[in-house]
Amino acid sequence: MKLRQTHPIEVAAAKADISRATGYRISQDPRLPSQKAQPRERRRPDPLEAIFDAEVVPLLKEAPGLRPVAILEEILRRHPELSSGIRRTLERRIRSWRAQHGADQDVIFRQVHEPGRMGLSDFTDLSAVGVTIAGQPLAHLLFHFRLPWSGFEHAHVILGGESHVALAEGLQNALWSAGGAPHQHRTDSLSAAFRNLDAATEADLTKRYEALCAHYRMAPTRNNRGVAHENGSIESVHGHLKAAIRDALLMRGTPDFPDLAGYRAFVDEVVGRRNAARAKRIAAERAYLQPLPANRTTDFEEVIVTVSSTGGFTLRKVFYTVPSRLIGHRLRVRLYDDRLEVFMGGTQLLTLPRGRAHSDGRHDQVVNYHHVIHALRKKPMALLNLVYRDKLFPRPAYRRAFEALSAQLPEKMACKITVDLLALAHDRGCERELADELERVLGTSSLPDPVTLRRLFGPDPADLPSISVLPVALDSYDALVAACVGEFA
Repeated sequence: MKLRQTHPIEVAAAKADISRATGYRISQDPRLPSQKAQPRERRRPDPLEAIFDAEVVPLLKEAPGLRPVAILEEILRRHPELSSGIRRTLERRIRSWRAQHGADQDVIFRQVHEPGRMGLSDFTDLSAVGVTIAGQPLAHLLFHFRLPWSGFEHAHVILGGESHVALAEGLQNALWSAGGAPHQHRTDSLSAAFRNLDAATEADLTKRYEALCAHYRMAPTRNNRGVAHENGSIESVHGHLKAAIRDALLMRGTPDFPDLAGYRAFVDEVVGRRNAARAKRIAAERAYLQPLPANRTTDFEEVIVTVSSTGGFTLRKVFYTVPSRLIGHRLRVRLYDDRLEVFMGGTQLLTLPRGRAHSDGRHDQVVNYHHVIHALRKKPMALLNLVYRDKLFPRPAYRRAFEALSAQLPEKMACKITVDLLALAHDRGCERELADELERVLGTSSLPDPVTLRRLFGPDPADLPSISVLPVALDSYDALVAACVGEFA
């Protein structure tokens, strides 16, 4: 059209690289083809024309949270002549109506993060990954800490629930791994940190959590109760970390680990690779973190227990065995997430793996056969109806041996032989080797013979010769001294 102002139509069309006919058409009607198109009219009758405003809109106003599929079912119930094929049309109409007349929705406000200002903590369930320890499924959580400015992450495997002990241990591990502490520590409404039944947020801080943050000079903060996206800088990263762990397990070829320490080292390696990709930014943020205190604070819970005549104590619905010499003594027990450390006064006596009650409230037991085998030798029939009999066997082979013996021998004989097998494993220190031999014997449909097994696993200590060493009189050395003096003289 600009060329047409100074040239004839033929010349302007040639200069614009269009045909002469197109030039004449544009001169008569300069509108674009899209501007000339007529709106498409409805090709079939509107099935919702008489229903939407009269029946659907009142439902949407009365109950804004109604799902379109529920409204569809109600409309089809009222109007059986309608087809279920109107579902997509109804969903589009509802979506359009809500966009124009619906309630206001919550808005997520993206935040500007400053280096060293805030650290975020949360727990996430990792049981679905399918990790096993020595063939047994591992139900566990992952404590996840993150510095949002640099993206620094730390993860710690948690065997129990969202307890204060797990929070304290995981958080301190994260801070010492980061090399400093942020000025604020933010969580969601963790029961490990807050009393969620209290009314005022300021009163929700538990004393232990407040003391933990004060030790590292961090101000404890929390997001609004039930609003997870306010902790979005770590909530959204949960999925990425779990996906990275799942991919690493697939690359590894098996989700089975020989022990818990090996699995924890595997998780640390995955997180370490993710941190390596942000190494420069993490190093820059470390300059803004607060220096760490001289030492860690308590990351355990301390309880006083008394050892009963049953050779153990009950704590948090779990019975633990200890050496029988401690019966009647009061012990100080430190509860960690994965272990118990038992003290008498200031002396640590032993470390026990931590057990947990069943989800249905039933009690559980953590039993070490070394603690009770000396008493069980005197009362082998006690094994028959022992409350923690299944937990007494250190390996499945011993349980299978007892079941085979019970099926073919009298109860008294079966109990005596089983106790002898446990005593043999205790005395000779051959628990694993004896279990392998029991598996071999049971595989041949035979019963284990304690006499043969004693010969196989070394001589009986009672049969070893006793060697007595006579003390030497000290005055016998005087002759040697005199001889040496005479020789030098």
